[in-house]
Amino acid sequence: MAASTAFVGPISLSSRKAASPLPITPPINSISVLPLLHSDSKSRKAISRSPRLFGKSHPIRFSAGNVSLPRMIVRASAAVSEVATVPEIKKVSSKETVASSELLDKVDTFLFDCDGVIWRGDEAISGVHDVIAFLRSKNKRLVFVTNNATKSRKQYLQKFLDLGLDVYEDEIFSSSFAAAAYLQSINFSKKVYVVGEVGIEKELELANIAHFGGAADADKKVVLSGRNLMEVDPDVGAVVVGFDRNINYYKIQYAVQCLREIPGCLFIATNQDAVTHLTAAQEWAGAGSMVGAIRSSSQVEPITVGKPEPFMLDWMCNKFGISPGQICMVGDRLDTDMLFGLDGGLTTVLVLTGVTTERELFSEGNKIRPDYYADSVLALLPK
Repeated sequence: MAASTAFVGPISLSSRKAASPLPITPPINSISVLPLLHSDSKSRKAISRSPRLFGKSHPIRFSAGNVSLPRMIVRASAAVSEVATVPEIKKVSSKETVASSELLDKVDTFLFDCDGVIWRGDEAISGVHDVIAFLRSKNKRLVFVTNNATKSRKQYLQKFLDLGLDVYEDEIFSSSFAAAAYLQSINFSKKVYVVGEVGIEKELELANIAHFGGAADADKKVVLSGRNLMEVDPDVGAVVVGFDRNINYYKIQYAVQCLREIPGCLFIATNQDAVTHLTAAQEWAGAGSMVGAIRSSSQVEPITVGKPEPFMLDWMCNKFGISPGQICMVGDRLDTDMLFGLDGGLTTVLVLTGVTTERELFSEGNKIRPDYYADSVLALLPK
């Protein structure tokens, strides 16, 4: 019988590591056990989630008091994969309240992605007003977590209010805010060059972090002639890159030169989403396209502060004094929202109002398995 690989302890899965597929293949009527091996919030809390090293030779370390233990990889027979299977992903439906009641009973805090979950473009998804009101009536904490860095938290608050949604500013966590919060967390004191929009700039201002670039460089052009040389400010200590509808060659070159020429210059990505919802009509190229351009030219890997990386979750858990076992992540993307939740030891609900389709969720190639899925957030309402 062919051998397969099993992991002992929490597992961090990343869809970006496609070159290292997991060899355990579950039967058609079951879900891969791999995302669920780390569902225990206590063991989840013990793992250092900062580096995503799956598929590399570096061991992720576990902490047990003062003892540090490396992740162990063992060989096991294929019989293990037959035993270590779990029931299918549960569908949450307001018509059958068993799953939704089970979910509400075990969760204190709901994290909602925004694009594709709360709204599409500038249109609220049907019924979301009632869902928010219902969850508040049940004394659930609501947090809205978006990778979209084009707006600050104050600007997002205005969007919620314009859509008639009862939300407060301290319930909103955008990746623009996360970028500023990360820099504050490391006591950053230099300048930031911004490739992105006003949301990043406003959050940096609120954090009293000096910055330039962004909207001010939207119309700048590079004139190539003879020995033309682009000089950069030597006081730049970080380049922050987010979604930028006005990205141009000048911004890319300036960012690349900072990363290549200034020792210790940090490369911070708000997120690496491949696509985004600028309008309800179609998907548009996301921040990942901007980050990718600068990564490939600078040959520097970014520190990503948005989903699915752990910084936002760690920050929120610390702020609200909550543990991962009390939290449910509701999102529309497998590779960001669901991976964020699974890696963090959260309960996960995928909704089908955004990027992911039911066919993609149950496709043979998908290794990211949420705990629940639903047609929309409306499924959280009682019958």
